[in-house]
Amino acid sequence: MSGVRATADRAGTRRAPGRFLPRRPWRLAAEAGALLIAAAVAFPLYWMVLSAFKPAGEVQSTRPLPWTLDPSLDAFRRVFQQQDFGRYFLNSLFVAGVVVVVSALIAFLAATAVTRFRFRFRTTLLVMFLVAQMVPVEALTIPLFFLLRDVGTAVPGIGLNTLGALILPHLAFSLPFAIWMLRGFVRAVPAAVEEAAAIDGASRARFLWQILFPLVFPGLVATSVFSFISTWNDFLFAKSFIISATENSTLPMALLVFFKPDENDWGGIMAASTVMTIPVLVFFVLVQRRLVSGLGGAVKD
Repeated sequence: MSGVRATADRAGTRRAPGRFLPRRPWRLAAEAGALLIAAAVAFPLYWMVLSAFKPAGEVQSTRPLPWTLDPSLDAFRRVFQQQDFGRYFLNSLFVAGVVVVVSALIAFLAATAVTRFRFRFRTTLLVMFLVAQMVPVEALTIPLFFLLRDVGTAVPGIGLNTLGALILPHLAFSLPFAIWMLRGFVRAVPAAVEEAAAIDGASRARFLWQILFPLVFPGLVATSVFSFISTWNDFLFAKSFIISATENSTLPMALLVFFKPDENDWGGIMAASTVMTIPVLVFFVLVQRRLVSGLGGAVKD
């Protein structure tokens, strides 16, 4: 009886409502490690924003402090006083928006094709998607430069010094990752859902856009975040493919104005970088609910 009573007491200790057991040491260590990693990741962002609000004397001080008692907006004024800053911002927004929409549409159709259909060289095509991610972007910049130069002579609007010269390369680099990622979302939708839709009289196009598309939408959002961030922050393609037509430059090119031969304007650089970060944060906040939404619940319904 004593053994049964002891077992019951332990069970009551575990399951009694309103009582909290002490956390295990390994869990406390994991949480502390996560906080340290988060602080290490967030510190550069904090220093960037802090430097943007510091006066010029504090930014150039040999003894920088992790705070300021005299915040200033002078660096932001210098950024917005740049003549082409607004144009660069709109160009970046246009290029990133086109890449996000077009890559999501093409990736959705391609992922559905390689998942739902069986055809020759299907496995080879999937392997090529992975191989495309292994090639460094820097190694392809020069070949892309000559390709865009030659194509631009035959097809106006997508050659060098145009926004098309930025859209096409970003599409090419975003699609392999997006297709491979969406493939898992499409595969997670049971084939019985498509069979039930066919029995109810739905055509393949209707199933594709009215049933499958809403189910894989969380995956589309995740790939869109990747495409938006990589396109928005791009400097290499903007510097390499926009040579003389500065009116078609994007926002990262605005940073070059603050790099001067005699002395760099670090306050302006940090302020411009802060302004560049805001659209990414806004985009993430708008889609973060879709990122965490589960596909299983939608299929279950």
